[in-house]
Amino acid sequence: MPSSGPYGLIVAVVVTALLFDPVRKWIQEKLDRFFFRTGYDYRRTLIEFGRELSSETDLDKMLSSLVDRLARTLLVDRIAIFLGNNDSSRFELAKSFGIAHVTGLDLSFLAKPRIEDAAGHIFFENTHQLPRENAAAQEAIGRLDLNYYIPCHARQKTIAFLGLGKTMQGDFLSSEDVELLEALAGYIGIAIQNGRLYASLEQKVSEYERLKDFNENIVESINVGVMAVDLQDRIESWNSQMEVMYAQPRWQVVGRSLSEVFPAAFVEEFYRVRQNPGIHNLYKFRLATPTGESRIVNVAMAPLVTRKFNVVGRLVIMDDITERIELEVQLTQADKLSSIGLLAAGVAHEVNTPLAVISSYTQMLAKQLQSDPQKAGLLEKITKQTFRASEIVNNLLNFSRTTGAELTEVSLNKVIADTLALLDHQFKVAHIQVQPDLCEDLPLIQGNAGRLQQVFLNLFLNAKDAMAGGGVLNVATLNGEFVSVRVSDTGSGIAQEHIQRIYDPFFTTKTSLVEGQNRGTGLGLSVTYGIIQEHAGNIRVESRPGEGTTFTLDFPLIRKAVHV
Repeated sequence: MPSSGPYGLIVAVVVTALLFDPVRKWIQEKLDRFFFRTGYDYRRTLIEFGRELSSETDLDKMLSSLVDRLARTLLVDRIAIFLGNNDSSRFELAKSFGIAHVTGLDLSFLAKPRIEDAAGHIFFENTHQLPRENAAAQEAIGRLDLNYYIPCHARQKTIAFLGLGKTMQGDFLSSEDVELLEALAGYIGIAIQNGRLYASLEQKVSEYERLKDFNENIVESINVGVMAVDLQDRIESWNSQMEVMYAQPRWQVVGRSLSEVFPAAFVEEFYRVRQNPGIHNLYKFRLATPTGESRIVNVAMAPLVTRKFNVVGRLVIMDDITERIELEVQLTQADKLSSIGLLAAGVAHEVNTPLAVISSYTQMLAKQLQSDPQKAGLLEKITKQTFRASEIVNNLLNFSRTTGAELTEVSLNKVIADTLALLDHQFKVAHIQVQPDLCEDLPLIQGNAGRLQQVFLNLFLNAKDAMAGGGVLNVATLNGEFVSVRVSDTGSGIAQEHIQRIYDPFFTTKTSLVEGQNRGTGLGLSVTYGIIQEHAGNIRVESRPGEGTTFTLDFPLIRKAVHV
């Protein structure tokens, strides 16, 4: 308006200037939409596609999608993407379109500084006439036949090159297309960097998982119980050997306090050593399990530390040595009995001769003094004690005898049945009820029937003597890994302090005479042990005072020869 004066003119110029560029772009956009509808849509979505590249974490899929989108958008005949190594000193062809399989190309021309870097891209007008390039670069550029090499940057470092040829019509790309690609190169560089970081992260996660599984497999495979507790004494780790040894599954104990899972005796020992640094050991600790069993374990307690030596808990390792202790006891017993057996054999042979002489002369004197009742009574007592001494000597010989018995195939069921029949009258008189439970398909074993009958005779008579007021005798045979015999009574039982000595010669708990019970010599179980060892078997005993005693005998199966 003329009346606005010079200020109105200035305002009009400023408004016109501000509106001109948006209006021009709007008009240009409408014209592009009308004349270049397909190309315009592709170019518009190309930048949006570049922004979305980082959402694809798989580098190979991302590069394939990029090559496909550029080929459809720019309608070029050849596209390639070259990825650099960590320091961008060497580039390799990673993905391409329209390029035949080429190998052995020297791409060092991409890594060296060039004058064209300031322009934002490298341009070769004629890929077959490159006088400024060396022979290796000329060969590589000629075989690739790419006119444009656009660098892709990330963190101010060139990590890739985007190579493009001419359009399908044989024309070079327009300056607008090149500017678009240069803008897109930044997104491509970031996407490639993200893909590499994600691939590296996946590899590290995979290595971590593999290492974690490997360590867990080691902990699960070792033959000792491993348990970890935190600083609040809550159980955090519990391996499979702990499940077997302590009869508690992992899911029932993890997260619970140590005092809720273990007996007070163990918790007290744990608290006692927990306050002190270093590794502490409990040797041959008797651990009561929830099932009522008692296991003997060696326990090692050590601080659980991080790589920076910060204590985050304690590691408890339990080695179940119950079976080892039993084997050591058996070995000690065998060594002790072997030594005693050698001594007994010598003593028995030396004593037998004077006993025979004493017995003979005593019987001769008894015949001559039959008319004198007083002297005849004394001689009868001498004869009786001589026979008792002879019986002891014979038991000593049986105890020391380890070879010479002929072994054949024997049915344990038959030996047991014959022995029970032999003692049937004694059991009835002592008011003992016998409950046999003999396995019908019990395999034969390699043994001596006479020696085995002596074993069962000793066990059955011991059971009878332990049930002075009557009771129940259970005899069972079992078929499994071994041929087993279980002899149980409901008698007085054996005190724990005597369990380890019952196989010692001359050790007996029958120290006083009870009606129906003979004074023991302490050789019955010693002889039994020797016969079992002679048959390559094993004998075990379980007993509690007032609750009876159970003897378990295991004999090896007969191994049949395999004919090929």
